[in-house]
Amino acid sequence: MKLRSMFAHAVLLLGVSLATTAVAGSHAEYVGNGPFKNGPEVTKKCIECHEKQAKDFMKTSHWTWSREQIVAGKKVAVGKKDSQNNFCLNLPSNYPRCTSCHAGYGWKDGKFDFSKAENVDCLICHDTTGTYKKFPAGAGHPVYAGETKEFPKGKPWPAVDLVKVAQSVGAPSRATCGACHFYGGGGDRVKHGDLDSTLTKPTPDIDVHMGKLNFTCQSCHKGKDHAMKGEALSVSVGAGPRAMNCTDCHKAEPHKNAMYNKHARKVACQTCHIQTFAKAKPTKTWWDWSTAGKDVKDVPKDQYGEKLYDRMKGDFKWEQNVVPTYFWFNGTVDRLVPGQKIDPSKVVKISASRGDRKDPNAKIMPFKIMRGKQPYDSINNTLAFVNVFGPPTSESAYWVKYDWNKAIEAGMKAAGQPYSGKYGFVETSMVWSVNHMVSPKDKSLKCFDCHGEKGRLDWKALGYKGDPKNPANR
Repeated sequence: MKLRSMFAHAVLLLGVSLATTAVAGSHAEYVGNGPFKNGPEVTKKCIECHEKQAKDFMKTSHWTWSREQIVAGKKVAVGKKDSQNNFCLNLPSNYPRCTSCHAGYGWKDGKFDFSKAENVDCLICHDTTGTYKKFPAGAGHPVYAGETKEFPKGKPWPAVDLVKVAQSVGAPSRATCGACHFYGGGGDRVKHGDLDSTLTKPTPDIDVHMGKLNFTCQSCHKGKDHAMKGEALSVSVGAGPRAMNCTDCHKAEPHKNAMYNKHARKVACQTCHIQTFAKAKPTKTWWDWSTAGKDVKDVPKDQYGEKLYDRMKGDFKWEQNVVPTYFWFNGTVDRLVPGQKIDPSKVVKISASRGDRKDPNAKIMPFKIMRGKQPYDSINNTLAFVNVFGPPTSESAYWVKYDWNKAIEAGMKAAGQPYSGKYGFVETSMVWSVNHMVSPKDKSLKCFDCHGEKGRLDWKALGYKGDPKNPANR
């Protein structure tokens, strides 16, 4: 007993528990040598022991991509599954491409069966080998043994060894979470300015929590029964039970300086501790679909080496070390819902922060603002759903025929929305709260970063007459 105790202590000093070692070993032993023809066969094996976990997961928004929320006094379903954005536009009619990031198998159209547990993809979150990769246009499936697929054209996509991955499952890592969350919107660094592949192995200056303290995503995004804390503002109109704050771990008044603590009552922690986002690599800040479809021989690049045009997608702008835009934020957003009327003479706010200086629940918060132009129904004045992706035989996919009218007609039909047959392009914006890329405390903002002639805050936009350091402006 003494020898075993000494061994256990030694293993713990190395950062590995005996329990973890045993679990890893039991998985390999239980999985055996397969064989598995596809992902659902692996899941069937998993749920022989983990049926409850699968059922719990199937209740979460990671699985449903939707949840009921109150918008404009009405209960509606809002989520990835139902909403529009100014990146890849929408899910309906583009399922096989968009659902390559769904934690499931086979969501190729609107008839996907969410009730079948074998459709759950356990491996996408629990792979520890780094070899499990979904095929970008495979409706959630990877490439299996015996299949030959290419993406992009001419580049073979490797088949996955399902037995190897299933034998090696473990807790999610930054890499497994990032496989989807770092690449949202069509590529690395496109959607979230504070989430990109540099967070897989960041330096402390990029993110002190992950780079110095070696936090995993679930260190903060804790959860019970597979329901993880934290929600994307693109689809969440209200702070629900899974909303999270810095004060989940830190004290409400964490500073020795009383003035700093007074500020913290109305200024979010992120405002001072995340001076910029997209620190190491640029993020996309502008996407203009209206210019797509042109053949450009010599596509220009910016100072970061990023292409500024793509025939399939239009014009882009990229920015690095971006100073956030600051709004009052009470934990909720206004959200444009499908079919809602828009005013095309103004910038259409697909999502916008709620709150003002008189709101007792609001704090000044940093945001990334994504801007661009996208199609809309110019008679009905509604934002368009667009069939962008499709096989080479498609008669409606924009990336096949480059015909906006046919692409919008098909997209609207898939979304159950009326289409007048007339379209135009409208400028849109979305807000994305900045929560990651927290700097070491000695590099947080100082007083004159916000106050003074060169301060970064737009005080009038925040509801003040001017800089509130002057009592007359408060």
